[in-house]
Amino acid sequence: MDEHALHTTPEIPLHMALKIALLTRGVELDVLGIGYDAITDAERAAVVASHPRPDFKDEILAAFTDGLHDRPDTTFGNVKADVLAHFVPGFVRGTSSMRS
Repeated sequence: MDEHALHTTPEIPLHMALKIALLTRGVELDVLGIGYDAITDAERAAVVASHPRPDFKDEILAAFTDGLHDRPDTTFGNVKADVLAHFVPGFVRGTSSMRS
């Protein structure tokens, strides 16, 4: 089982190995802002000081775009469709009637 991909499946990783659960929570916080208010400004500053990520937003959006532009069907029903809609000219969002 690929433990590195499990963080993209909501709730399942929280019942698996601690490393997977922590990765899930980190991604949720970094990418989606889930749990942002549960961490103090000082705690966030300490993490960023220890692990600086200059230009994180642009880099992650570029990574999503690069990884998905050749397989747009995998964005159906998730936030990555928003990324492709913004960065890929001519991208058309999938609909439930397109899936069979």
